[in-house]
Amino acid sequence: QFQLAESGGGLVQPGGSLRLACAASELRLEHYAVGWFRQAPGKEREGISCISDSSDENIVYDDSVKGRFTISRDNDMNTVFLQMNSLMPEDTAIYYCVQMSNTLNVRLGSWGRGTQVTVSS
Repeated sequence: QFQLAESGGGLVQPGGSLRLACAASELRLEHYAVGWFRQAPGKEREGISCISDSSDENIVYDDSVKGRFTISRDNDMNTVFLQMNSLMPEDTAIYYCVQMSNTLNVRLGSWGRGTQVTVSS
C-alpha cells in the first residue's frame, strides 16, 4: 500500500467546475486501482468514484456524483483525475484519493491530507 498526493481543490461558486489530481511519484499508478473519497464536516467519509488499473478499465460512481463527475487516467502524467462539473454546495468536503483493490471495494492505501473543495456563492 502507498499514499497518494491530492491537489486541485479550491473555492468555486455553485455550477462551477474543478479538476482534482491524484499523483504518485515513484510508482506507476497505471498498475493500480484508485478511488476518490470525500468527507464533509460532521459527516462520515464516503466513496465517490473508483477506477481499476489500466489493463481493466472498470469505473464506478456514487449516485451523488454520477453524471457530474468523471474519473480518468493520464498515464504519461502518472496521474488519476477527477473532473467535477456542476458543483453544488453539498459537494463541499475534503477529497482524498487512495489505492484500492481491483475489485474496487477494498481500500488498500492510507489516507493522506486530501484537498479541500468548497462550493459557495
